[in-house]
Amino acid sequence: MNSAATDILALEEALGHVFQRHELLEQALTHASYAREAESQNAADGAPTVEGDNEQMEFLGDAVLSCAVSQELFRRFPEYHEGELSKLRAHIVSARRLLRPARELKIGDYLRLGRGEDRSGGRGKSALLVNALEAIIAALYLDAGLEAAHRFILRHILEPELAEVRQQGGERLPVMDYKSALQEAVHAGGRPQPRYVLVKAEGPDHRKTFTMEAHVPPSPGGDDGFVRSSEGSTKKAAEQAAARQAWEYLQSCKNNSGIEGPAPNPRADGPS
Repeated sequence: MNSAATDILALEEALGHVFQRHELLEQALTHASYAREAESQNAADGAPTVEGDNEQMEFLGDAVLSCAVSQELFRRFPEYHEGELSKLRAHIVSARRLLRPARELKIGDYLRLGRGEDRSGGRGKSALLVNALEAIIAALYLDAGLEAAHRFILRHILEPELAEVRQQGGERLPVMDYKSALQEAVHAGGRPQPRYVLVKAEGPDHRKTFTMEAHVPPSPGGDDGFVRSSEGSTKKAAEQAAARQAWEYLQSCKNNSGIEGPAPNPRADGPS
């Protein structure tokens, strides 16, 4: 373990929990490469031992994480059906999303890695960071029970992810990527792919507001094209918001008529 990895107290402070059994946190931070190297060294010294690593703890932590997120989503979104809840949970617990809290907690600084893994940049590898995060969740659960693990998950994983989902996709539906949802909807209706146009960017560089338009072309069946526009603090956020409006419009037309496609004169923001 390098010098930056010695101050476990700093990690405990970041986690918001002081461990009664520090060996649990130590094991959660131990990669298999370190454990195997330690075993080989001990055997060479005439004292064979089995060193624990974080692989089994990762398995347990993944289950605790899924349980806590499922419980919170079930409680917070009673109007969602099972498919929506599953999609939202999968988004929140995906490795790509778990990488953010792992990096924010600087878990890589505390990992116990074998020399080869350390030299190859293991402290920055996404898989190792996410696995260690899940192992830490297991350590919290084993040290202090489900409530302690639940608090950690809410603070560092669930709440930040829900805040980002709301910012980019709105409050009502658990659609994490409205651009993809819109693309699927127009494809199902036989329309060409939508276009996104930057209309304007206003404000100082540190606080710009972008206005984007989503242009949905006419369908082969004669349904008119239409445009929806929206603002956001980034181009990506504005595109997502405009795509959401267009997607929701197509959904409302589908629900009202039983078929995909706008009713007559659908344009709310001018012709495409």
